Amino acid sequence: MIYECHPANPNARAIQKAIEALERGELIAYATDTVYGLGCDVQSKSAMERALQLKGYSKYHALSFLCADLSDISNYAKIETPVYKMMKRCIPGPFTFILPATRQVPKLLLTKQKTVGVRVPAHPVCRDLLKAFGRPILSTSVTDRDGDPMLDPNEIVHHWGEAIAVILDSGVLKSDTSTIVDCTDPDNPVVLREGRGDVSLIY
Repeated sequence: MIYECHPANPNARAIQKAIEALERGELIAYATDTVYGLGCDVQSKSAMERALQLKGYSKYHALSFLCADLSDISNYAKIETPVYKMMKRCIPGPFTFILPATRQVPKLLLTKQKTVGVRVPAHPVCRDLLKAFGRPILSTSVTDRDGDPMLDPNEIVHHWGEAIAVILDSGVLKSDTSTIVDCTDPDNPVVLREGRGDVSLIY
């Protein structure tokens, strides 16, 4: 089901429908500050498995945690003081941070290095969704079967049909990626991928 959800005035009813789908263990799609995200509840293993199947992934750690704010992140990742100061400059925004995981992260989501990827997107719809849901969403980008980002909600409906229970339509997005920052060494963050996020904020 597709629901219009304009970023200038997010539709509370549409966001509630997305939350209900998450709570049922279903997949949803929503705009972020880069591309459309494919998300599920961190507490639903079956939903995680379906998200990976849609993407053609075999590893759970391909999914990132979308969080409403820094306090949410601290439940799932260890944030040292230098990293905290840097993240305050960068979020909300188009950055993905690789951080050491806390014990609250399910083992199947950990990399061999026991790290997780976390994001605090700036898009109003995504932020309202995260705040209303009350806990992080596991997320990856919505792509077609060739791995290309899908930026038009109507194409997402046509391509994936009922595999995605709720799509929050915030219009056609411009293709972009997040800047990925490895923060496992708190004194020496490393940019793994330069995307939309301004790297001058990191150093």
